Amino acid sequence: MSREAFNGAKLALLCDDQILVYQRDDKPSIPWPGLWDLPGGGREDDETPERCALRELEEEFSLVLDASRLTWGRCYPPRQPGYLPSWLFAGQLSRAEIAAIRFGDEGQYWQLMSIADFLAHPQGVPHLQERLRDYLEERRLLIPAE
Repeated sequence: MSREAFNGAKLALLCDDQILVYQRDDKPSIPWPGLWDLPGGGREDDETPERCALRELEEEFSLVLDASRLTWGRCYPPRQPGYLPSWLFAGQLSRAEIAAIRFGDEGQYWQLMSIADFLAHPQGVPHLQERLRDYLEERRLLIPAE
């Protein structure tokens, strides 16, 4: 993947029909206080988008995944002038990995939420809901209907 400048990377990690989410801290000094978010965060040094997302996952949830587990990724243009692009990656988690989560000190708590509930949640981070829809639509087109 690209080493071009980017702001950060997020992960849509699915387990069956659920997605790993966490509720952000409710501090007015941070973006989207109290909203439901996806694992990930800001880039450090010259790390790749994948490394950024996976490092944040380890810091936030104590999960260590190999980049080969990321099955989809897309770079999104900045949402505001003066900002850098950001990434969303998708992959699958096993029930054993979910059971191994040890939540860090960022955010209020985590949960597996149904994908449909996250997409419709009034307290979901809006641009991440839109990006998850992109992934699901693309995946639907790649997997023939049964």
